[in-house]
Amino acid sequence: MTTRTGGYLNPTNDVSYYALSCPPFITNRDFVLQSSWLNKKDEKLILNHSVYHKDYKLKKGYVRAISYITGYVVRRIDGGSFIGYISQSDPGGKLSPWIVNRIAHIVAPKIVENVRKAVDGYAEWKKAQPNPTFKPWLNPEHALLSPQVRITDCVP
Repeated sequence: MTTRTGGYLNPTNDVSYYALSCPPFITNRDFVLQSSWLNKKDEKLILNHSVYHKDYKLKKGYVRAISYITGYVVRRIDGGSFIGYISQSDPGGKLSPWIVNRIAHIVAPKIVENVRKAVDGYAEWKKAQPNPTFKPWLNPEHALLSPQVRITDCVP
């Protein structure tokens, strides 16, 4: 997966581009998403949905997929964590409903497992990053160090 952050609307909302590689028999997909997050003491919430942004035009070899709503919750509980995931998306293109349903049954659990692994390995991964103290989801003022998205760039 390729990810590029386009910038921030405000300290807890950003616009990003995601490109996903698909199996050989399915055209690759990409998304432009506005993400919002809420950091509570023992709970992290992330919600996103598709938006238009002038800098992320359709790319050859990709079908633009749509996220109507996707959400994650990571909650500390006794003895561990709870990870929740929900998504209502349209992969776009010409895919039979049975293929979409089959892929969803395979992909959704993998997404949750990847989130779990990311949570488990986060501290070590973050230390290895070029700017390990940059954490806009914990420190909203950090978002102000990145480019700000203009609303006019998000109008088709």
